Formats: sequence, C-alpha cells, structure tokens
Amino acid sequence: MGLWEAILLGIVQGLTEFLPVSSSAHVRIVGEFLPSATDPGATFTAITQIGTELAVLVYFAGNIGNILTGWFRSLGKPRSWWKTAPASQRQDARLGWLIMVGTLPIVAVGYFGQEYIRGAFRSLWLVATVLIVFGLILAAADWWGKKSRDLTILSTPHGLAYGFAQMLALVPGVSRSGATIAMGRTLGYDRVSATRYSFLLAIPAVLGSGFYELNTALSSPDTAGPFTLFDTAVATVMAFMIGWAVIAWLMRYVSTRSFLPFVIYRLALGTALLVALSTGAIDPL
Repeated sequence: MGLWEAILLGIVQGLTEFLPVSSSAHVRIVGEFLPSATDPGATFTAITQIGTELAVLVYFAGNIGNILTGWFRSLGKPRSWWKTAPASQRQDARLGWLIMVGTLPIVAVGYFGQEYIRGAFRSLWLVATVLIVFGLILAAADWWGKKSRDLTILSTPHGLAYGFAQMLALVPGVSRSGATIAMGRTLGYDRVSATRYSFLLAIPAVLGSGFYELNTALSSPDTAGPFTLFDTAVATVMAFMIGWAVIAWLMRYVSTRSFLPFVIYRLALGTALLVALSTGAIDPL
C-alpha cells in the first residue's frame, strides 16, 4: 500500500470517526477497494485515531481543561469537599472520575482480547451484520429515549453503562460514537449531551490504544501492517484536520436534528456489504 492510499484512508478516518457509522468499518471496507485490496490492519487504524482524538482535545480544550482541574482538586479531599466545593468544580471532578471509570471496560477487553481484535472481529461478515444491528439500536434509542437529562446529573451507574457501550466498539462496525450515543439516548440524555460525553469518554481509550499500537509499530515494523510509519503519520495528520471540521459540524447538527440519516446510511451500507460478500464481489477472506 502506498502513500496516496494512506492519505485516502486518513481522510476516511477523519470523516467517519465521530459520526455514528463506525470509522474502523469504513477503513476496513475502503481498504478492500484500493488497488492493493488489503486490510489496513488494526495498528494503522488505531494510530490514525490519535489524529482524530487530538482534534477532540483541540475542539473541547476548555471543557477538558476544566474537567482536569476539577479532578486534580478532588484528589485527597475529604468527603465533605463534595458538599462544600463550588458546584462547577464538583461537576467537573465527577466527570473526570466517571470518564476514568467508564474507560476500564474497554481497557480490560482491549488488552486481553488482542487475538480477536486483530482477527475474528475484522471479519467483513461481522462488520456488515453489526452495521445493521447497531443502526437499528441507535434508531430505537434516539426515537424512544427521553430527552430531559444533561451531563450535570450523570451518575456512576450511567457512567459505567457508557463505558460498557464503548467497549463494544472494539468490533468494527459497531461505532464508538454510535454505541455510546445510543446508550446515552437510552438513559435519557439529550442529543448534545450524549454526543459531547461520547467524545470526552473516548479520549483516554483511543489515545491509549493509539500509542500502544504506535509502540508496536516502532518496535516491530514487520508486524505493524501494510503501511510505512511515514505513510501512517501522514494519514494521521489528515485524520486530525478532517476530524476537527467534522466535530464542529456534528455538534451543530445534533442540536436540532436526529440521527435518522446515519441510521439509514448504516442499514444501506451493511446491506450492500452483505450482498457483495454473498455474490463474491468482495472476497470475505
């Protein structure tokens, strides 16, 4: 695979990372239609996601700074601090702790499930199936979910529920944002709050996975996939630039509109992929 293919995949990563359509599925599928017709691999995907998460850090810099400040202020404080500290500090500290707690499920499964993440989970049959299934789940959650909660009342059980939803995104096609947004809507959070927390929750897990895979690529280049480190770096920069623009657009979009267009797209893509696999237009192996 060459540099221009890496650039194209970086653009795909940036376009789809934050939309509830699964960036890892799109990178996996697009790789099949490139001249090399090769799976870009889990390492390439994880490293390019560093770029999109850097876009989150830039876009939500103020929000993230407040959360980190509140969290550090809460360290070592007695229980009474949670009753007497300013409400904004307590809220930011709670979000910081809940993001940490919500990261634990994906860290545990990601560490112990490497064999499946690099192998069985990348099956195109599975990708097509979960695109459809989780598209329907997102549709149901967005349609029937209550719309009265925001992040000021996010509780520990809800934080854990978000975390388990994020864990499912280890399967390409589920979509990290799609799974966590669907969970948020099911729990009654409005679209903007569910989307914002989806982005914030992803930061530790995605950066951790990305830098872990980057270390793998540096220490064992022969096992890092079909791209050179330079190609992957260029793709990561492209993912950052495109990803920042997508975040800005999506946050405006969800303030007034539903996720129905993304649901329709997921169903159409999953169905088309199943047809292509069944007719032999795409080799499942």
